[in-house]
Amino acid sequence: MSEHDSDQKLPTMNRPGELESEEKAEPHAPEFDRKLERKVLWKLDTRILPLLALLFLCSFFDRTNVGNARLYGLEKDIGITDHQYDTGLAVFYATYIFSEIPSNLILKKVTPSVWLPCLAFFWGIVAMSTGFIKTYSHFIAVRAILGLCEGGLLPGMILYLSGIYTRAELAIRIGIFYTSASLSGAFSGLLARAISNLGGRGGLASWRWIFILFGLFSATVGFTSFWLLPNGVATARFFKPEERECAVRRLRAQHASSSGREHEGVERFSWSEVARGVFNWQTWLSASAYFGILSGLYSFGLFLPTIINGLGYTANEAQLWSVIPYAVATVATLCTAYLSDHFRVRGIIMLCSLPIAIIGYAVIANSHSNSVKYGMTFLMATGLYSSVPPVLGWLSNNSAGHYKRATTSALQLAIANAGGFVAVFIYPKAQGPQYHKGHTIVLSLLTAGWFLVLGNVLYCWKVNRDKASGKYDKYADYKDDRNPNFKLVL
Repeated sequence: MSEHDSDQKLPTMNRPGELESEEKAEPHAPEFDRKLERKVLWKLDTRILPLLALLFLCSFFDRTNVGNARLYGLEKDIGITDHQYDTGLAVFYATYIFSEIPSNLILKKVTPSVWLPCLAFFWGIVAMSTGFIKTYSHFIAVRAILGLCEGGLLPGMILYLSGIYTRAELAIRIGIFYTSASLSGAFSGLLARAISNLGGRGGLASWRWIFILFGLFSATVGFTSFWLLPNGVATARFFKPEERECAVRRLRAQHASSSGREHEGVERFSWSEVARGVFNWQTWLSASAYFGILSGLYSFGLFLPTIINGLGYTANEAQLWSVIPYAVATVATLCTAYLSDHFRVRGIIMLCSLPIAIIGYAVIANSHSNSVKYGMTFLMATGLYSSVPPVLGWLSNNSAGHYKRATTSALQLAIANAGGFVAVFIYPKAQGPQYHKGHTIVLSLLTAGWFLVLGNVLYCWKVNRDKASGKYDKYADYKDDRNPNFKLVL
């Protein structure tokens, strides 16, 4: 690759500072323009975010429904042991991780409006197939294929959103669609409870109907999204001409000169840009912290019904009682994401949200009171879910150049999703209902994650200080995040 491919140069004129508000970027913008911009944001928020939220909701349904199916006899019917069940879950995460970076690198070529809906359609078909498995080998095979299909969704959505919203608008939008993950925990329990009543219909057990109906829903959503999801603001059919011009102009005005966004539309693939994403301190610090968060989040989602069941509730009661912590986490996630955008910080917000989950795990690991344990699930869900929008938006905010941002977003998730391997093995039935070892492991990972977030905040602060002191002046003509006018978000 040529030097020009990786070290994209920036014109030396008109380089505004990063993360400036609309008023700062255009201090004399007329009232009409502000009204027009609000119309643009409203259309983006109502036409795109609901689709992404629904896609993500489906991915969590089909990923975690195995926990609900377990309560209705999955293991017994296909003749697998507790360890074999855990192995099947681990296989999902192995293929899920494997697919994330390649998926993000080809997203631009295939286009988001094609790639993301196709992923949803195919994983829906695979999820439906799970309802017809009969052996352990079948279980392993469908979980592996499901991971391959689902792996590209979240990194693709983060990359997609970073191309249609400004840096200061990203966290709340991530929070909006990510709350669908916590809602999936609520609704999947309720829906699984309802679907279980179909047990015996068509000669199929309750757990088989859970997979079939949820998978059918995902495939339908994927097919529908293909016709509704635009590739970007420049091609969105729901915009009027003046709205489309405003949508493009606002991105250029706030980002083009310092983040290279204007260049990204014609940017060519370069391995050196991939390398810049891989060998980036921020990637590894934030990804390692996110690893701890997902270790808790995935184990929480997979085993909460089992945990509540172990507290003395029946399978049906466990499904219903698992709804409330997710509902509370939904509200907390949206509030945290709003504050993250309002104050334009990411890591600092996480330094406040992670201790909530840490307290929850510390208490539940050592308490023998059923009521206290259930109460701690509220803190666990709130701290875990509310930390996700800031950490997902952080790297995207601080990475400029399409292929570097594609790499950092996908690599962060690939590293973090390795937490799935931890999650599936640390809550065996034999340790219930106390699960002291599992809770203690997650507690340790979250505590380590807090210090990693602190380290990344300090690293970003140092880079900003060095840019202000002139140490990055040699990159003044670069069209990426090395430019001294590109300020990192803390």
